[in-house]
Amino acid sequence: MGLAAVALLPYWLVQALRHGKYLSNLRERLGLSFPSLQKLPSDRAGAIWIHAVSVGEALSSVTLARQLKAAYPNRPLIVSTTTITGQALARERLPFADAIVYFPLDWAWCVRRALDAVRPAIVVILETEIWPNFLREAGRRRVPVVFVSGRISDRSFARWQRHIARFGFLLRPLLLDALSQARAFLMQSESDAERIRTLGAPSGRVRVSGNLKYDQELPADTPLASWLEAEAKARGRYPVIVAGSVVATEEPLALIAFGVLQGDFAKALLVLAPRKPERFSAAAEFIQESQRKFVRRSELGVPAPGTAAVKAVVAAGSNTDVMARVAEVEGAGYSNAAIPDDATVLLVDSIGELSSLYRMADGVFVGGSLVPSGGHNILEPAAFGKVAVFGPSMENFAEISSRFIAAGAAVQVESPEDAGVAWIEQLRDPERTRHMGETAKRLVDASRGATARAIAEIAKQLESTAR
Repeated sequence: MGLAAVALLPYWLVQALRHGKYLSNLRERLGLSFPSLQKLPSDRAGAIWIHAVSVGEALSSVTLARQLKAAYPNRPLIVSTTTITGQALARERLPFADAIVYFPLDWAWCVRRALDAVRPAIVVILETEIWPNFLREAGRRRVPVVFVSGRISDRSFARWQRHIARFGFLLRPLLLDALSQARAFLMQSESDAERIRTLGAPSGRVRVSGNLKYDQELPADTPLASWLEAEAKARGRYPVIVAGSVVATEEPLALIAFGVLQGDFAKALLVLAPRKPERFSAAAEFIQESQRKFVRRSELGVPAPGTAAVKAVVAAGSNTDVMARVAEVEGAGYSNAAIPDDATVLLVDSIGELSSLYRMADGVFVGGSLVPSGGHNILEPAAFGKVAVFGPSMENFAEISSRFIAAGAAVQVESPEDAGVAWIEQLRDPERTRHMGETAKRLVDASRGATARAIAEIAKQLESTAR
């Protein structure tokens, strides 16, 4: 870790200067300061610590975290993330958590400070973040660690096997020691379970428990989604295509796919949502280069989910007609918000609003798939009965994508042009598309249950430690 830090220092400095990354959370990651923990009482019970690396894990943790807070109201609920985007989304979607922090760097002294500050009774790690020093230090303190919704993709497993083939004399003992510290591995599928066993997890602690992502709550409506739906209808903008979680260098491919669609649907609108904030400017440049006019979400006079007016509506317990209710709270409408008739792209340069936009989409593209990035979660649009279109790179969601393709509930394409054609075919055959969407929603509903199994395991571990 020390050698890696020295080698990567120039990169970190450049990223810090260009995008403001790393420096803002460095003190927490070094275990030096946790401001959000200072408000907790000194005589508190042992905390439930949930670690969700980034946006995807944070989203899938919401239902689990909410139910754990309800089951153990006297235990502080602490949520950690690694990425800035994950942190922002956790703060928005998990307001009931007692504290949201950054996960420590895996140096023993950083880990010890973090464990001293959080004082966990149990640590729940979503998916499969293997940090040897963290696991070792938790084991020394007899703090149970449970991996939930664990997965190891084809690409990650192949990488592990290459490293073990070269440095097995070092890696095998390290993995065996680290993985032996965890109390349970609740994996998404049998292949994931077999892979974690191969890496060194004790067989008796590994079980197939399902994928938390199937249990994700449908996102509440947002002012942006409500306003956009009304705006599109008023201006005759049809179809509305939502291209979500688009990654670096994939933006022009999404624009190519949209161009194919525009040949048949001249009044179509593309809602382009980059995966990471540092891609907002690059995405804008790609749109300009394509000779298209566009509007940034940040330029619209529509409140973001974190504003006081939106929080007031959410606190009131209403997810319907959000636009009207927020306008009423603010005492004003959205008279300045509009998409010009000659603009064909809405660039969503915000975090936390994509999921709600899938609800009103006429067509969907899930990014990270037309470039070799491993794909992203197709369950969010599927839960709304939408048919996801995605590219060939879905290694990170291989089991889910295979199930949906086999059931005729999603469409996988090889090129951006194919994606455009797929949207056209869906729009020309609405009855078939409706049937595919209903199948997608049924698959999501039928696969729920991983949260209940995870809570049962967490309860067992808490009882065994009696902290």
